[in-house]
Amino acid sequence: MRQSVLNAIRQGEWDFEPEPLQEEMYDSTGALPGSREKVKELAKRAQAGLPLWHSEDRKTFDDTLND
Repeated sequence: MRQSVLNAIRQGEWDFEPEPLQEEMYDSTGALPGSREKVKELAKRAQAGLPLWHSEDRKTFDDTLND
């Protein structure tokens, strides 16, 4: 598991920057922005030390994921 921002803060590492990660290494989500599903996905990413945002995450009601 990658070091998460949350763990770094708990350890007093206030200037922690996670290593860059290619988007192919984690999944995008079709959850609507602001939905409970999206918030849960963001929390899972944070806990796993992943970037919060993915360029293929759903951005609007009309967006569809690229399969």
